[in-house]
Amino acid sequence: MTFRLYLHRFLTCLALLTLSAVAVAGDAPPRSWIDPDTGHRVIRLTDEPGSGSLYFNINAFTPDGKQMVYTTPDRGIAVLDLTTFTSRPLVKGPVGGGPGAVVVGRRTLTVYYFKGSPDDPLYASLWAADIDTGKQRKIADLPRRSGIFSINADETLGVGSYIVGEGEDYNGRQAGQAAQAHGINEPLDKKAKMARRLAARLPMIVFTVDLHTGHTKPVLASTDWIDHLQFSPTDPTLLMYAHQGAWQQVEKLWTIRTDGSDNRHIDPRIMEMEGVGHQWWDDNGNIWYDLHFPEGVDAFVASYNVENGKRIWYHYEQQESSIHFNRSADGTLFAGDGSAAPGAKWIYLFRPERVQDDHSLGEHLIQPGRLKAERLVNMSTHNYHLEPNVRFTPDGKYVIFRSNMFGPTYVFAVEVDRADGAAAAR
Repeated sequence: MTFRLYLHRFLTCLALLTLSAVAVAGDAPPRSWIDPDTGHRVIRLTDEPGSGSLYFNINAFTPDGKQMVYTTPDRGIAVLDLTTFTSRPLVKGPVGGGPGAVVVGRRTLTVYYFKGSPDDPLYASLWAADIDTGKQRKIADLPRRSGIFSINADETLGVGSYIVGEGEDYNGRQAGQAAQAHGINEPLDKKAKMARRLAARLPMIVFTVDLHTGHTKPVLASTDWIDHLQFSPTDPTLLMYAHQGAWQQVEKLWTIRTDGSDNRHIDPRIMEMEGVGHQWWDDNGNIWYDLHFPEGVDAFVASYNVENGKRIWYHYEQQESSIHFNRSADGTLFAGDGSAAPGAKWIYLFRPERVQDDHSLGEHLIQPGRLKAERLVNMSTHNYHLEPNVRFTPDGKYVIFRSNMFGPTYVFAVEVDRADGAAAAR
């Protein structure tokens, strides 16, 4: 063993022991450190144990890219200045739980959220808060058992869903109820609960709410399990949604217009046991998702152009599998939050490379490519029952994630460029 390799291993063990000691002692984690395995600086953004970033595909940034919203331990809302990394409270909790329960508008300095009725957990109301002034206003009372999970591009509509009747939802939680604390986010028996929820075939309604009048309008009725409602960031009339359940047992990704027209399945299956993971819109209004052929054998980060149907598939290695992927605003980089799979406990940076075409014969062909990985953060002490939910800051300088590597959950950022000045290739 060379001295350099010995020194590297010694420093790595020392850093991990230090982090573990901080977690055991219950002290505040360090404000920043350089990961000895990667050379990238990690910054703790939040001071509150139990604070958390928003779900990876929900907009958390103000339109000018200077501020970010996050959730507080009481399930309230706070605002972080991305220049000074200072924060301030905005909305006292609890607000509603689940992906999209808190979302920042793309046009104005407004954060939208819903909260349950103090008198009846089956009912909730939609609210908005001015991020500058803190002024809060009620927009609408929502249908029974519903919540709002996405706001459209021009901030005229919100979209939500509800179960008709008394059937038990996944994890037994009503939409208007506050989510659990950030310690453990996914149930240990997730697969069994998802299978039971899908088999129940509960009647559901997807609806929009007018953000000016508060009026609601049905968009889609189904007995499939509909979830992950997401408006396009560029087209205010276009909505993406997912059929939930075991990946290979559902036709997962769909788009639909807000008037209920053009309901379209966008990811037809071509192989047994093929499955689609998590999905998101990029800033240009294209859809991206995690694609498995089948899970554990081969995998891609795939895109679908909603205007012309063109597709790109970027291959990644199985030991670099991530619960979620995300893309920088300029499209030059991807990030992954790793997973509990062997060797995959890292925050990753990916550089996409297209395979050069040489006049391939055929129509509607998929454009192939690969993702070349760089490790950003060692997540070996993170409990992956909590999803880190990676996202890039609007300027592309940091990857934001949440972690329980110190015990309680905090929000962190890691610099895309190495601390020694080596820049990420663009």
